[in-house]
Amino acid sequence: MARLNSLNSYVFFEAVARRKSVTRAAEELLVSPSAVSQQVKLLEQQLGIKLFRREGRSSSLTLEGEQLFKASSAAIRMLKDAQRHLGKQHEARRLNLRVTPSFGVRWLGPRLADFVQSQPTWDLRVDAAPDPTDFDREIMDFDIRYGTAAWEGFECQPILSDQVLPLCAPAMRDDLRARFGTDPAAMLGGARLIDSARALCQWDFWLHRNGLSVESNTKSILLDRSSLALQMACDGAGVVLESLAVATGEVARGDLVPLTPTLPVVEFPAYWVVCPARHMKRRAVASFLTWISEQADLHKITTSSIMEQYDLSVDVLQSPADELGGQGAGTT
Repeated sequence: MARLNSLNSYVFFEAVARRKSVTRAAEELLVSPSAVSQQVKLLEQQLGIKLFRREGRSSSLTLEGEQLFKASSAAIRMLKDAQRHLGKQHEARRLNLRVTPSFGVRWLGPRLADFVQSQPTWDLRVDAAPDPTDFDREIMDFDIRYGTAAWEGFECQPILSDQVLPLCAPAMRDDLRARFGTDPAAMLGGARLIDSARALCQWDFWLHRNGLSVESNTKSILLDRSSLALQMACDGAGVVLESLAVATGEVARGDLVPLTPTLPVVEFPAYWVVCPARHMKRRAVASFLTWISEQADLHKITTSSIMEQYDLSVDVLQSPADELGGQGAGTT
């Protein structure tokens, strides 16, 4: 089998033949004219044929040169097309997303291994940050934001609902029941109320919606992350008003329990995929949306089981943006 000459020689030859000038070919290839001439001469020596017919300062292709130019042009074009195609494929398999911190750590994070295993050739970048993406300046496919979809100018697709209820450690629930019976107002009045500062549904809204007036004998606790609020409740510091979306693990393990089944769980769409409409057409985004929808369905099965276990009813908010007052801080 004949040994293939250096591909560089063919690239240099093709550029000279196409640009009809050693100087212009050198400018295109970012090398010196002498380097181009040397490569063309080397190729002529290796092939044992003349590729150019030189007449004074001008030159033209020989018959053999014409044949090699057609073949080398076609080959280089195929290589460039393949390079562009592979580049687009690689870009399509890179997914960049931003997610609110607590949801990212507590809900999305434990599930991401499943996504990575289902897409082994993809690159994945996850940015758990409170600030929304500036899509005009940042390289990001989409955000997973917490709120009520009041983000003008963006495509907003709901992926998961909040199911908010009072939760506490089992020992605290038993103690409150022993002291106050099953009266929820009395039970809450005898405990510290833990609030997540970034949550859409907070104690004042929840108490008003359930027609409860609570005069607590102790100070409340206000924290800026759901993870901190849940940990305080697990440690017996008080009763937290939180979502099953971020508290599923604690409730499933029995570290936290519903304070009382007599009042309904407040439910509303709270977690959204947000991005410019054009991003929805990206293959990576469409694949992730299909996957996260499946994960959300599995989550619903888990939360339905929890609600059935504790005999909890549901109070669905019909107009969350109006009732809760805007889009929320978006950082839970």
